[in-house]
Amino acid sequence: MQRCQSPRPISGIPWNWRIGPASRPVSDETNVAQTFTPEGVGLRPFSVAHVEQPSRKARSPGDLTIRWTRRSRALVADSWGGLEVPLGEELEAYEVEILDGTTVKRVLSTATTSAVYTAADQTADWGAPLAPGESLIVRIFQLSALVGRGAPETVTLLF
Repeated sequence: MQRCQSPRPISGIPWNWRIGPASRPVSDETNVAQTFTPEGVGLRPFSVAHVEQPSRKARSPGDLTIRWTRRSRALVADSWGGLEVPLGEELEAYEVEILDGTTVKRVLSTATTSAVYTAADQTADWGAPLAPGESLIVRIFQLSALVGRGAPETVTLLF
């Protein structure tokens, strides 16, 4: 079988392939034309793991710090020896969606494995900072420069 390889698959752009015996030219009638549009699913970052209940130990009273653990597609990430998996992306970047049911109220962007949901933002979104006994639904994405948002992790946080 003959095939061309690109150094990096490009998501969303159709590729025109001709598939057949490698011993025959690409123009041979035994080759079959096939259009394929890669989606980059195998390149998407995994969802984050171990989302912690928020801590109010932040810079300002009422701020909530949401923390999680990064996961990685890097081959060396499959090891029991290290405390933290290596970054499998060009840059470390995340988006945290604050949800009201299925409606996105706010998106927090961060370059670390934590995000601060400020008391001011909580007041703008909910009318007051979140209080004990209330809950918050968040959806966290690791970002990839190549394919965009990775697989989401959705959790309900309790205060």
